Amino acid sequence: MNNPIMKNISLAVMALVLILPALPGCGLKAQTPSPGAERVEKSIEALKELMALPPNEQGLPASIVRKCRGIAIFPGVIKAAYGIGGQFGRGIVLVKSETGEWSDPAFVSLIGGSIGWQIGVQKADIILVFKTAKSIENIAAGKITLGADMSVSAGPVGRQAEASTDLDMEAEIYSYSKSKGLFAGISLKGASIQADRDANAAFYSRRDISAYDILHGRGLERPSVVDSLKQVLEKYMAGLRRI
Repeated sequence: MNNPIMKNISLAVMALVLILPALPGCGLKAQTPSPGAERVEKSIEALKELMALPPNEQGLPASIVRKCRGIAIFPGVIKAAYGIGGQFGRGIVLVKSETGEWSDPAFVSLIGGSIGWQIGVQKADIILVFKTAKSIENIAAGKITLGADMSVSAGPVGRQAEASTDLDMEAEIYSYSKSKGLFAGISLKGASIQADRDANAAFYSRRDISAYDILHGRGLERPSVVDSLKQVLEKYMAGLRRI
């Protein structure tokens, strides 16, 4: 290449190719969110879709959500069946304090099975509403089986539920599923929830961290996506308080 101008342009392009991937926010590696951050972002999207539904029409009843002491969100749970069915998903769980403040999210897994003559595969968001903080702390201690260790019921939905006698939350956990844009109560008896220790350690950059530490805010340095999650939750709860 004899043209000095073209030579300088070529050298500049080569320099950019070498330097850009190393700069913050540049390159494929920097643009790819961590698995934990991606799970939180998907949970935020599930919450936003829930917020878009009128609570008194087809969403979760405001009376139930206002009284809850915690919530678990499992975005994109895979439910498959061919004679013997099963479901698997990864999500997050948060505790709400008596003063209405939300804890940081702890990562959990949902594993469950069922038996029946069903064929097909379905992907759905699952949301669990907890009556007491103790219910969630039992998850943080290890693993629980819904319907055995904790009573669980398919949650009521919409305007009819607001007038029902079940609003005293007799069940410890209410379960919901969103598929094709609609929320409905879902039976999860027999499914187990357990702490995802590897995800918690990676997200909070502490190998020794436990779900209990996270839910009680013990010396955590949280990624910024957690603040976004809490803002969405606060906005959702504020909207329910006006109903």
